[in-house]
Amino acid sequence: MARSVAQLAALDRAANTRARVVGLAGRAVLGTLLVLLALVWLAPIVWTVSTSLRTPAQSFSLPPKWLPTDWAVGNYGQVFERVPFAPILANSVKVSLAIVLGQLVTASMAGYAFARLRFPGKNVLFVLLMASLMVPGQATIIPVFLLVKWFGLADTLWSLILPAWVTAFGVFFMRQAFLQIPQEMVDAAKIDGANQWQIFARVFVPLTTGPMAVLAILSFNTFWNEFFRPLIFLSSQTNFTLPLGLVALQGYLGTGSLSIVLAGVVISMVPVLLIFVFAQRYVIEGIARTGVKG
Repeated sequence: MARSVAQLAALDRAANTRARVVGLAGRAVLGTLLVLLALVWLAPIVWTVSTSLRTPAQSFSLPPKWLPTDWAVGNYGQVFERVPFAPILANSVKVSLAIVLGQLVTASMAGYAFARLRFPGKNVLFVLLMASLMVPGQATIIPVFLLVKWFGLADTLWSLILPAWVTAFGVFFMRQAFLQIPQEMVDAAKIDGANQWQIFARVFVPLTTGPMAVLAILSFNTFWNEFFRPLIFLSSQTNFTLPLGLVALQGYLGTGSLSIVLAGVVISMVPVLLIFVFAQRYVIEGIARTGVKG
């Protein structure tokens, strides 16, 4: 009996050892794969930064080198000399922030209506709203342009801001966030005499700052890098946003310096990366809170 107990204990220890070895091996393989994926993702960014510090002659050197031999830091100064890059950068900041603020207001209010209010045609309207996500922006750009021109907003920053204030994705995203809030909190607010506006402003909005931060980051990143609508709506260089400014850096028929263009790209990446670094906690929290209940 004593031998059988000892044998069982030895077998149990061996099984635990094998399980630990398998677990460590699995984590090692997973960690290696994640490192490789991170390197694949980071390689273009590293190459962009490296090329932005090269001389034009070194930009196309063969075999390619990851580090420049002559550090041409002056490329970043050339960005602001070749085109009015500071006003262009300010235009992108104005447009992106104005769109973010507008979308937060419209998406939160519409999301609250679809999540908590009852009104005729609610489900039909929501289905139509979701169906609009299937329509690419290129399909509606002509009627939007005609409306913008009719209102006299062509070649102004408002031509980019106003049409983007309503977002179907933002409404859906905020609706999902509002559905996570317990009905008991709504009932308690009603007992205290709160009306719908007070419930929305004092209960729902403070409890969904995480999802709102996610929507703000996603929206800012989208319109910070937007190229298609500015290309259609803007014609004056003084109203250009960053993507159009980067194209202007290429010069006539693309004869400009690649290093200077990539220096402008690096400058344009910095604000988005900083926002994501400081707000990544809200991104994780917001996605977790909006992806549970349909």
